[in-house]
Amino acid sequence: MSKHHDELDEKAHPNSGFSRRGFLRGVGVTSGALGGAILTEEEAEAAQSAATPSGPAAVPITLTVNGKPQKLTVEPRVTLLDACRTQLDLTGAKRVCDRGTCGACTMIMNGKVVYSCTVLAIDAQGKQISTIESLTVAGKAHPVSQAFVKNDAQQCGYCTPGFVMATKGYLDRNPAPTTEEQAGKALGGNLCRCGTYVGVRKAVIEAAKAMKGAKNA
Repeated sequence: MSKHHDELDEKAHPNSGFSRRGFLRGVGVTSGALGGAILTEEEAEAAQSAATPSGPAAVPITLTVNGKPQKLTVEPRVTLLDACRTQLDLTGAKRVCDRGTCGACTMIMNGKVVYSCTVLAIDAQGKQISTIESLTVAGKAHPVSQAFVKNDAQQCGYCTPGFVMATKGYLDRNPAPTTEEQAGKALGGNLCRCGTYVGVRKAVIEAAKAMKGAKNA
């Protein structure tokens, strides 16, 4: 309704306080109130239930992390990464891409390197899970961690835990890499936005030598 019509109404009825716009506005408010009152109690409950998301409820599980059984309650959709970070306070592994491409969330499960953002926590039951927190024993850093520090193989550090765990898994399978090129190919599943690949490759070779020396000592 135009303002022009309201002005005509006011001129025609100067003392009535009536206008088409005010009348229609009042009708709209009243209709809305009446419309809300039409719903029965059953209909209101049904509408509320329809708006509430539903899905599988949380279930109790047990994960063996860093050699210790851990009891958790998680929804079936929760990943191993999120379970460790939010419920076990193991925050070394980072969520970056959340798509299984960057490697920042790398853990070792049953001796294999895995992206923990792609593993459901309920599927990790009964398996041996190792996070970067397991590499520090009695306050002493693992040779891989030490090699990363010595070779300046970290800058922002966000991807570093994933690289360290990927290196640990690689050296467990191949304890004697001979070239930095081999190390680079082995860690191709991990990405570093800072571009510290040269330092990472050097760290792998140095860690391999240190681990071999420790075994022979």
